[in-house]
Amino acid sequence: MNTKSILNCCLLALCFCACTGQHLPGENRNVAIADSLLTNILTKYNVEKYGLLSETYPVNPENQVTYLAEGSKQKKNQEVSFLWPYSGMLSGCISLYDVTGDKKYLEILEKRIIPGLDLYWDNTRTPHCYQSYPRFNGESDRFYDDNDWLAIDFCDLYALTKDQQYLLKAKELHEYIYSGWDDALGGGIYWCEQKKTSKNTCSNAPATVLCMKLYNLTKEQKYLDQAIETYNWTKKNLCDPADSVYWDNIGLDQTIGKAKFTYNSGQMIQAGVLLYQTTSDETYLTDAKNTAKGAYNHFLGKRTGINGKDAYFYPTNPWFNVILLRGLLALAEVDNDYKYVRTMADNAHYAWEYTRDENGFLGNDWAGTDNKKFKWLLDNACMIELFAETSNIQ
Repeated sequence: MNTKSILNCCLLALCFCACTGQHLPGENRNVAIADSLLTNILTKYNVEKYGLLSETYPVNPENQVTYLAEGSKQKKNQEVSFLWPYSGMLSGCISLYDVTGDKKYLEILEKRIIPGLDLYWDNTRTPHCYQSYPRFNGESDRFYDDNDWLAIDFCDLYALTKDQQYLLKAKELHEYIYSGWDDALGGGIYWCEQKKTSKNTCSNAPATVLCMKLYNLTKEQKYLDQAIETYNWTKKNLCDPADSVYWDNIGLDQTIGKAKFTYNSGQMIQAGVLLYQTTSDETYLTDAKNTAKGAYNHFLGKRTGINGKDAYFYPTNPWFNVILLRGLLALAEVDNDYKYVRTMADNAHYAWEYTRDENGFLGNDWAGTDNKKFKWLLDNACMIELFAETSNIQ
């Protein structure tokens, strides 16, 4: 039996456990939920032709992707997901491997997830990086933030495995990401390589986190210096002084895009904690606490859930919320206050309990009152990470 056949047998066995409600030995409830989601996604979103995943399940033939710089000029005859949703599977598997130490997750990463990711790799344009749609469909736009998230994941995977290929990949992506930095607006990284009209929190905040992770892994001073410079630029240009929550972007005409999304503040919280842990500068920790408090007050809203009861819910952007969770967990590990983390974990459990559809998938609305038929890959992939990372939270 070849490696692919063995892996498929393992996935079928896991799927049986997930569908019948059987938990594997030693797993707590959150790990079991994350495991079942992983298996269900790999089974039902599977696009056998490419070894990739579909953008939605069920597949929506009229699907309109709105998160690209290309706007309406989308890829036609879309057969598989774009890079961003697929990247959530990398994060989720790494989290499960981290919290359980179970080599089955490393095998899924090495035999299924990363080979699929390789299909997005663009080695025809320099610096090399991942593009937004697989190369078999030609050239696609390349986003600095897409590559931020993947580089961070590769740092985490290297920390777990000590496999040099993952550190080298993170460094290569770092080179690409900082090729998007220039002197316009006094510094900062653009959002999209092919549409350099704005510099966004979502490309600069995770770049700071990436630099700190690379510094912690290598102790190369250049990464710490870049982290401090990028952090300071982002705070100066994109932090709302009224509540310490971060705006979305600043255009080259110096117009601030004042939309606020949970992930932007989440990455600046995590960046602040990482900088504090390295430098012992209390300013970074104070920043992180102020942004965490501001985000909690700004984003939580009282709503009536699908069960008819009122509760406080985070916005209808699950992956954004999970990136906020990364910052909240980092902060909680320093100040030992898990209030913010528990609130998000409660939201996730509510969604799992009340809002899953007939296929076992979640929508974008954790309250369950505004979910659609076609469930987005990223809305479900991110929940693998959420449940895994909160598995030890009481």
